[in-house]
Amino acid sequence: MGKVAAKIKVMPDSPDIDLDALQERLESALPEGAKINGVERDEVAFGLVALYPTVIVPDGSGGTETVEESFADVEGVESVGVENVGRI
Repeated sequence: MGKVAAKIKVMPDSPDIDLDALQERLESALPEGAKINGVERDEVAFGLVALYPTVIVPDGSGGTETVEESFADVEGVESVGVENVGRI
């Protein structure tokens, strides 16, 4: 069974949020078998910075849906969306 890499856009609910703490909460929220393989940051507008973690999940685990749901439940997250998905 292969693995899937997904780049996920995580928008914080405020430009004042501590991005390092948010990144730690995202890592803690990952479902079993998933791992973050790097996080990019991109300024969106007016000081708001989006996080783009690249998440590796097993191919047979239902894709990225469980990761998206886990990230959406994290405190300080406004929205979650998959930007790019590929098999590795």
